[in-house]
Amino acid sequence: MDQPRLRHVRVNVSDFARSIAWYEETLGFKAEGHWPPGDPAYAHFDTGGAQLAISVMEPVPAHGRCNFTVRDVEGWWSRLRGKATVVEPLHDTAYGTRKFTIADPDGNELGFVKDDSQPSPQVVPIVG
Repeated sequence: MDQPRLRHVRVNVSDFARSIAWYEETLGFKAEGHWPPGDPAYAHFDTGGAQLAISVMEPVPAHGRCNFTVRDVEGWWSRLRGKATVVEPLHDTAYGTRKFTIADPDGNELGFVKDDSQPSPQVVPIVG
């Protein structure tokens, strides 16, 4: 099974425009990936190895969510769904990914997202 890699962390904010301005002006990050189109309440900043995202959500402040990319999201779902509280079951998202989210013992959310940049592991039957 492949090693999870940290790819995305989201924090909750109360004022989207103020937060965008602060992250851009204070940290020099450029906001990207605004969602949903037309009335965004989410944006992320590419920080090099991982994305930092903000979203207008309650409560503020809140537990964060760390998203890990994995090649075999179905394998990880099978491994983890019985060992943690499921926040979101395995599903296809409206924005084109496949993912699930669990919570750690303190309620911090850990998302596992299919990494489409690499092929999924292939199951090769053993012919005997």
